[in-house]
Amino acid sequence: MSFDVLQDKIRAMKNPTVAGLDARIEYVPEHLRQNAYAEYGPGFQGACEAIWQFNVGLIDALHDIVPAVKPQAAYYENLGWRGMELLERTIRYAKSKGLFVIADIKRGDIGSTAAAYAEGWLSGAKIEGRVFKSFDADCVTLNGYMGSDSINPFLKAARQEDKCVFVLVKTSNPGSGELQDLVAGDRQVYQVMGDLTQRLTGGTEGKYGYSIAGAVTGATYPSDIRALRKRLEHTFFLVPGYGAQGGTADDVKCAFDKYGHGAIVNSSRGIMCAWQKTGSDGTNFAAAARNAAIAMRDDIKQFVTIL
Repeated sequence: MSFDVLQDKIRAMKNPTVAGLDARIEYVPEHLRQNAYAEYGPGFQGACEAIWQFNVGLIDALHDIVPAVKPQAAYYENLGWRGMELLERTIRYAKSKGLFVIADIKRGDIGSTAAAYAEGWLSGAKIEGRVFKSFDADCVTLNGYMGSDSINPFLKAARQEDKCVFVLVKTSNPGSGELQDLVAGDRQVYQVMGDLTQRLTGGTEGKYGYSIAGAVTGATYPSDIRALRKRLEHTFFLVPGYGAQGGTADDVKCAFDKYGHGAIVNSSRGIMCAWQKTGSDGTNFAAAARNAAIAMRDDIKQFVTIL
């Protein structure tokens, strides 16, 4: 199963982290922006070229340090069709460098619409009897709060392609408790969602014991992660909220099982924008990102031992 692939990469690198590729144009150093604008102008095409050069530099600097990258679709969608083409190229390039790609799309529709999303992001579109793949991510994030109808089409595609999904369970944002912490019977809503996610994928566990549907569990709520880890023993966790949102390595340690398996921790701005903290003009952005990724890895190593 696909989480076996991810866990193998994590073990090989002794690094349970994923670098976000949330490439807003203002994150891109000035020299890349101006070079792109000089050729393509300061519009969509110039911005996409600048971000492409930024992404390539980041991927080249990180691919032997981190096992995975997580592009957030919103930062590409807001650049129109050129941005989506940029995202497709970015995913393809990351995979060519051996990186596991988690497409952060947070889709949450149902029926044939969900199936179409799953085809676009995971299994490919059928055209005249042939299958053509566009984004072809290894994994996607989903909003399952419309119930199993919004998850099952993606699970079907994931099973076909030996891929996987992460379902929002307990998210890192401050307002998550407005809904997710409410009591529903004898459980809180986020526990209901976690239980549903695990129940839908029973029997798909791979060699590490994790099913094809993981859970998004925010680092900003460590006590909830600890409870979910005990509750969802077959569920792989994606842990956002480390760094810029306030989560620490001590907070995320409870996401892992006794072998240091079963979780991956995300950092986006902390790695992408590390150059902004060096006092430089950004020409060192790749080296700064690499150093930040190493520092994050070593920080988590103090609390998590990967066997």
